[in-house]
Amino acid sequence: MISSDNLCMSCMREIGEKKQCPHCGFHSESAQIPPYLPIRTVISNRYLVGKMLEYNGEGATYIGWDLTEKKAVKIREFIPDSFTTRTTSNLNLQVMRGSEDVFAELRQSFEELWTKLARLKGLSALISVTNVVEDYGTSYAIYEHFEGVTLRDFLLRSKTGYIPWEKARQLLMPILSTLGTLHSSGIIHKGISPSTLVISSDGKIKITGFCTGAARTARSDLNSQLFDGYAAIEQYGFDGSQGTWTDIYSFAAVLYRTLIGSDPISAKERMSNDRLMVPGRFAEALPAYVINGLINALQILPEDRTRTVEQLRAELSASPVATAVSGQYQQRPAAPTAPTGNPAPKKPVSAPPAKKKANKNSKGNAQIIITSAVISFAICLVVFIILAFTVFRDRLSINVGGNNTTVTVEQTKAEPIAVPNFIGRSYLDISSNPVFMQNFEFGDPEYVYDDEVAEGYIVGQSVQPEEMVEPGTKITLYVSKGKEEIVLPNVIGSDYEEAVARLEELGFVCSKSETSHGNYRENEIISMSPASEKAYSPGTTVYLIVYVPETEVVTDEFGEIIPSEELTEEDSPEQE
Repeated sequence: MISSDNLCMSCMREIGEKKQCPHCGFHSESAQIPPYLPIRTVISNRYLVGKMLEYNGEGATYIGWDLTEKKAVKIREFIPDSFTTRTTSNLNLQVMRGSEDVFAELRQSFEELWTKLARLKGLSALISVTNVVEDYGTSYAIYEHFEGVTLRDFLLRSKTGYIPWEKARQLLMPILSTLGTLHSSGIIHKGISPSTLVISSDGKIKITGFCTGAARTARSDLNSQLFDGYAAIEQYGFDGSQGTWTDIYSFAAVLYRTLIGSDPISAKERMSNDRLMVPGRFAEALPAYVINGLINALQILPEDRTRTVEQLRAELSASPVATAVSGQYQQRPAAPTAPTGNPAPKKPVSAPPAKKKANKNSKGNAQIIITSAVISFAICLVVFIILAFTVFRDRLSINVGGNNTTVTVEQTKAEPIAVPNFIGRSYLDISSNPVFMQNFEFGDPEYVYDDEVAEGYIVGQSVQPEEMVEPGTKITLYVSKGKEEIVLPNVIGSDYEEAVARLEELGFVCSKSETSHGNYRENEIISMSPASEKAYSPGTTVYLIVYVPETEVVTDEFGEIIPSEELTEEDSPEQE
């Protein structure tokens, strides 16, 4: 079994009694820079702190070791450097006077962000968050540790500094899908860049570098961390609200860097002099729809920019239906043709209209018009009859009743379409997708509990995927309410039998322990665990401690205990 005493505090590999790690070169006697936690500090009696890997105005990230699971983890500590401090003699975080409310508000935002991330499971491009804990006067997020290289380093190590579209599409599109899920959960990253995208050893790319919004916004309560060239203009404090379009800008900037080989120009510089362009040699190699998608997503002003992940995905996939609905994809105008050798004749100048000379000519013109109309009607009638008994023969119904004749031609039905697989996708994404809303009718969703699917994601649909249906078919979507949880009532002071019946009816499992200490009623519950008034999963065991009065033990002549039911009046202890 791995002992934490023999671990390198920089890479969490076993090094035995060696002072210097043969894997990463870290020396065991190296000290952590203040005010960050000293190496080998234990958080929440479970997580061993190692070397600090990075920090910004919001906090610090350490490599760590899970003493329970016996594996390496990452530890993110909320420690805003603008109004907190820590001494070597007291590891509890000290908040500067007058900043207590700001600290509490930002700390709550930190906990909410990482708690939301912990609920998102199974996304290949998202780090797996396992825990959010409190200690030393602040909060910590625990997430998976994996070996990898940042996208920036990956591109710098390549021969050209960039990669072709097909390879970039395979690498980065999972990021776009995960961003859509994050947005549906109310999470805006605001820090997507080649430095926060990490390619793991299995070739998959993951989003890292999560921070509260204040850490990614200039002029906030925190010292902000903005990635120049990848941060949108609204993050610098200019007019314009932040939202999903903020991440769209950052992702498009990453795609630009990946395809072109150079960082985009800073949004601040583009405000006064927009020189961002796709060089000609790349423009010739890239599909036109990719360039179009980049242009729309890299618009400086938020109101001009691509707004959602679905819209950007449609443009980058060149889906004819999706791009048409998004309203973003524009066909390029045809190039003007070169002039021929013979110039076009000039249009003659028209003379002024002559005045009417006599009513006789007017009557003649009227007769000509009437005759032409009659002939045209006759021709149309003949054409209709021919079509009616040939092309429309199977769709023509004639009802004759009395003097009234009604002719109805059935309209041509639209072609059937295949039902997509909605399972596993966010209900918010489906219900806001204009293509889906145009092709199908969605009734009110049905919400169900699901232990494995996160809240808000689809677990079933009334019409099976790939089934061919008529446009406008009604589909009911079954949406997960997340893991079912039940509030545990407080039964302390209740009779044991009554409490058990109540708890078991709710779905809990009861475990009884007896005690004779204290002064309580017989069978009264004096303690319970876990804590009441909190929500737990059905089947959770509730441990109840019940008061049972102490009884005097009676033994026979050989010292054996006589069961109470076998006691006689002669054997029973005397009552005072």
